[in-house]
Amino acid sequence: MSKIAPEHLARQAVVYIRQSTADQVASNLESKRRQYGLADRARQLGWSDVAIIDDDLGRSGGGVARPGFEKLLAAICDGRVGAVVSIEASRLARNGRDWHTLLEFCGLVGTLIADEDGVYDPRHPNDRLLLGMKGTMSEMELSVLRQRSLEALKQKARRGELFMTVAIGYVRIGNNSIAKDPDRRIAEAITLVFAKFTEMQSLRQVHLWLRHERIPLPAVAYGTEGRRIEWKLPVYNTLLHILTNPIYAGAYAFGRTGSRVSIEAGRKKVVRGFKKERDDWEVLIPSHHEGYLSWADYERNLSLIADNANGKNPMSRGALRRGEALLAGLLRCGHCGRKLHVAYSGKDGNTGRYHCQGGFINHGGDRCISFGGMRIDREVGIEVIERLQPLGIEAALAAQAVRSRASEDKRRHLELALEQARYEVGHARRQYDAVDPDNRLVAAELEKRWNERLAIVRDLETELEGLTASPATELTPAYRERLMTLGADLQLAWTRPGVTPEARKRIVRTLTDEIIVHVEDNALNLVIRWHGGDHSALKVRKNRSGQHRWSAAGETIDLVRVLARQMPDKAIASVLNRAGKTTGRGNGWTQSRVCSLRSHNAIATYREGERRERGEVTLDEAAAVLSVSPSTVRRLIKDGQLAASQLCKGAPWIIKAADLERADVKSAATARRLRRPPSGDPLQKVLEL
Repeated sequence: MSKIAPEHLARQAVVYIRQSTADQVASNLESKRRQYGLADRARQLGWSDVAIIDDDLGRSGGGVARPGFEKLLAAICDGRVGAVVSIEASRLARNGRDWHTLLEFCGLVGTLIADEDGVYDPRHPNDRLLLGMKGTMSEMELSVLRQRSLEALKQKARRGELFMTVAIGYVRIGNNSIAKDPDRRIAEAITLVFAKFTEMQSLRQVHLWLRHERIPLPAVAYGTEGRRIEWKLPVYNTLLHILTNPIYAGAYAFGRTGSRVSIEAGRKKVVRGFKKERDDWEVLIPSHHEGYLSWADYERNLSLIADNANGKNPMSRGALRRGEALLAGLLRCGHCGRKLHVAYSGKDGNTGRYHCQGGFINHGGDRCISFGGMRIDREVGIEVIERLQPLGIEAALAAQAVRSRASEDKRRHLELALEQARYEVGHARRQYDAVDPDNRLVAAELEKRWNERLAIVRDLETELEGLTASPATELTPAYRERLMTLGADLQLAWTRPGVTPEARKRIVRTLTDEIIVHVEDNALNLVIRWHGGDHSALKVRKNRSGQHRWSAAGETIDLVRVLARQMPDKAIASVLNRAGKTTGRGNGWTQSRVCSLRSHNAIATYREGERRERGEVTLDEAAAVLSVSPSTVRRLIKDGQLAASQLCKGAPWIIKAADLERADVKSAATARRLRRPPSGDPLQKVLEL
């Protein structure tokens, strides 16, 4: 008795097609043809309306989201499907949830399930039992096969013989080992990346340099011919992969990435590719093969890359940033442990100030510490110079070597690229010579390829000639002597105007790991952690509140403090200008500037009549009292006959009114007045008082 009834044939037959991976879709073509051939089997069973659902090609049946399967369930629930046709139960589902959901829906609406073995009706107990067993076996089969394959891969990886892919710069030797690529251009390009990172200590700077110099790097491409090498300008992630891949340090690593499984909308979601910590790697075999750098250099590169990451790790120093602040990223608050940041101000925007506001920003608490950067930058720079001074000559020699190799890297790269391009020209020529000249369809294409490679050679030769014709980078004797002088006196080299802030920052970071700052009273207590584990303490005076490098000199403030008891602000400004005193910025004094200085230093303004209350008179007032000229009063003061004081040259004389009443002062003034020579004019008379 046939299970296929007219009610089933009146509805639609759906052929469900699925393959688990994209590789199976591309490679397992026979399986795909068998599944598409099920449409003919459905027609043989009597269905005229046959639909194919193939939306799940390349998707696993282990419980992940499958739009094609969801479409199938929706059609079954609508009552439009008379039979579901599949090559086997594993194609419909590899997990119990999806399989039993399908059986339940098919049983409710009377939909048949057909495969290559037969036709089943989920409403019949025997068929339901058989289908349930098939689904269970399919799920079990997937688990067993996956477990076996994974264990086999791990076993091979533990021996260091498993290579899914081979990194640029290496080639596969047999099936179980790798070796350095014999192509010198590839090997030297990889070596250049590591050398430039050691020199610049910044991945981004290496990236910008390679792009600026138009130096391409090798990249893997896959096509009909299999794996091949293409040369193109690098992107940031390419350099990051090269610098962080342990294979270039001669180590074999397996299991550096993992996957996470979660449930979203009732479905399993697998996220692959997240990076694991080194302790969680499945396999790590150092000294497995020949590397491009040592393991110690590889770890140093990783540490430097992590240290340059801005904003990712609160304990990292961050990469070099623009600005004049020397210690940006190196200072850590000794009170709360947070990293200090830099804020720039001033007219030129180069005045840096270090501050710790983590507690205020994160929790709304009080601000921690804040101080100007000029003095601490100067003192730490002196400490660094003292540490570097014994190595000054060696640094100068190294600078000579770096300058002499300035264009050597690019020249070497062009020479290797030209050598390879000439080989490709020869290969294209041999292909053209081997073809039948009468076969113009093939000969024309080969001639075109030959001409394209000749153009590449011509461009490379032109670029190499231009580089060769450029001025030589050899140091002149005068420049070499100047460089050695700077090496012998690093303090002079450090303070030269041509030295950029970036160069100074790089030198400081080369020696120091971190600087802990404590603020106590009016001093900054520093603990400098040098690379290598050494520590040193340093105490730096801190400006008082409101004190800065543009403050007026202390003697000027003292002078204003005295003058403010003698005269108003406008007169004080005149005295200061006559005395050659200037403001903190080197400007002359005005009434408003004197007023600002007094207000800032809490100096009271001059009050009219307060000199008379203290019994003090000026030089002119003393001359009027003694009936002599001001110059005569100066002579009395100079001879010590009249007591007076003057704070500085140009400042007013301060004379006590009581001293003018003394008999000896009056007699001295009278005597000087009488010693005046008589006038030559006979009409002038002497007025006797």
